[in-house]
Amino acid sequence: MSAIVIIPARYDSTRFPGKPLALLKGKPLIRHVYENSMRSRLASGVVVATDSHAVFDAVVSFGGRAVMTSAGHASGTDRIAEASATMDYDIIVNVQGDEPLIRPEMIDDVIDILGDERASMGTLAKKIERRQEILDPNVVKAAFDKEGFALYFSRAPIPYHRDAWKRPTPSYVYGSDSAVYKHIGIYSYRKDILMRLSKMPASRLEEIERLEQLRALEAGMRIKIRETSFDAIGVDTPADMEKVEKCLNTSL
Repeated sequence: MSAIVIIPARYDSTRFPGKPLALLKGKPLIRHVYENSMRSRLASGVVVATDSHAVFDAVVSFGGRAVMTSAGHASGTDRIAEASATMDYDIIVNVQGDEPLIRPEMIDDVIDILGDERASMGTLAKKIERRQEILDPNVVKAAFDKEGFALYFSRAPIPYHRDAWKRPTPSYVYGSDSAVYKHIGIYSYRKDILMRLSKMPASRLEEIERLEQLRALEAGMRIKIRETSFDAIGVDTPADMEKVEKCLNTSL
């Protein structure tokens, strides 16, 4: 199966305008994401899908490939669906444009997941080690069956370890050894699945949790999860750039 990575990059972020072009160790943020994605063994190529001529020009200037998309998209999924509509690939990988620490192994894993014909989509999860993340609604949790198929995604602590936690307070949750998995927001889609999803209205659970992947589950699509040892740190605000730079310095 042929696969391509598409990186959605919106310029007008509410919390961080111009984020894709913010400099991280002398390079635009989007270039870090692009270059790491290019190291994937299983993807045939990488494309940035953007609504900004400035981002488009920046990508082309460092030798990357970019396509212009509508400024009216509500999500990155809709943006990559538009970009991939005329592309001839079996698998589309959505790598977030604000995750400069993305690893090529993570991309290869989500592509490899779709070797299972039962899976419509592939994604990753990591066992939570920082216990404070369990109660953090900004950290999405994933529950899955013994074969790795997603049962649910939530901002709440799932599964709820009734006997170990007693009640959901930090003193109980942080002190337990109960396994909870953090969802890592990288996805692989079979192309026809991506096209179908982009045409569906938001689902009930999706609107409640504000989690787009629940639209797929409610529609009966099967999302297969693979456990990873790698974490992802997204850049949402200028302060996050400092955290990421520290990680890059540590890895050198």
